[in-house]
Amino acid sequence: MKIVMIGTGNVAAVLGRKLKIAGHQVLQVFGRNKEVAASLAKELDANACNEWNAIQQHAEIYIIALSDKVLLEIDQYLQLKTQLVVHTAGSVSIEVLKNISVNYGVFYPFQTIRKEVTLLAEIPLFIDASNEASRQKLMEFAKTISPKVSEADDQQRIQYHLCAIIVNNFSNYFYAVAENYCNTHGMDFKNLLPLIEETAARLRQFSPRQVQTGPAIRNDAATVEKHMALLEGDQRLQNLYKLVTENIHLFNWQQV
Repeated sequence: MKIVMIGTGNVAAVLGRKLKIAGHQVLQVFGRNKEVAASLAKELDANACNEWNAIQQHAEIYIIALSDKVLLEIDQYLQLKTQLVVHTAGSVSIEVLKNISVNYGVFYPFQTIRKEVTLLAEIPLFIDASNEASRQKLMEFAKTISPKVSEADDQQRIQYHLCAIIVNNFSNYFYAVAENYCNTHGMDFKNLLPLIEETAARLRQFSPRQVQTGPAIRNDAATVEKHMALLEGDQRLQNLYKLVTENIHLFNWQQV
């Protein structure tokens, strides 16, 4: 496929690399910062541009990897005819593209993505499209760069996006809190990494309900009180510990 990549951030860079490896041709990279666009274009053996009216009109698929805010007004800048145009956002409706082309869709990479990471992780993809022909084309295209491709409409994508925030962003926040506590008390956060990795690995085989451990689920009030005492000097962290402990204790851990 001949591709135009609109965007130069994490998603654009990583998808661009995967497309190149899969044998697709990235014709052009658009970015408002001329130097950044040129850098990514060079990596992908593509041309660069930073003007909307300079975007080529003869590609087969246009991938828009821009912020949600820009997506909401994208039809003011980009107009195509019948070419397939897709965006990569989980929380933005497919309908933001309806005034750009009759063939439009979503190409949502369901993975945390950083362009600085050289190892290209497996990226599950959720797709949606405005019509069956576009859906089939997008499905075949997606399968060239990912073994895990599923369909998801606007409602399903925002729900997956919510879950992603919980399991990724929220959990990483807890890691940051623990790291800060370790640093404050002269401890090595890296000693926790085997525990983090083991807990995550278990989810390949078991439900989270089956692997939950700790004093809250055991109703071990004595240990909870010891932890609360350790946090006397940090009211914010103590409140957080208390809130999560209470929620774990009240959660329905029976399989539903």
